[in-house]
Amino acid sequence: MSFASEFREFAVKGSVVDLAVGVIIGGAFGKIVDSLVKDMIMPVVGRIFGGLDFSNYFIMLKAPPAGYTGPMTYDALTKAGIPLFAYGNFITVAINFLILAFIIFMMVKQINRLKRETPPPAPAAPPEEVVLLREIRDSVKR
Repeated sequence: MSFASEFREFAVKGSVVDLAVGVIIGGAFGKIVDSLVKDMIMPVVGRIFGGLDFSNYFIMLKAPPAGYTGPMTYDALTKAGIPLFAYGNFITVAINFLILAFIIFMMVKQINRLKRETPPPAPAAPPEEVVLLREIRDSVKR
């Protein structure tokens, strides 16, 4: 079997296609959760803790260059090339991960619950020939 045909056989297996679909949907779902955390949850958490933006929690590891007149925000300082210890972004990403993990846990829990509740399908009725043969067998036994 050549390398190309072996690869083609591998690539068209159902599990590989399912994995690809899962990765694509997971990426899109990750963007939704990122937006949820960044645009909806973190502003509320920031408001509770004094209206602060967690993305601007950082420690400058190097002083700004002489003559820097830009704002002292995370975005502006990183664009200026100043190394930052950005623990605020880490807090945001950690909350993002916890929310994503919780949502996935709830989804898997519901899927498993639905799998358990589905009754097994009723066995198919035996063919007519089998029924007749059983009747003959039972009448011969008597």
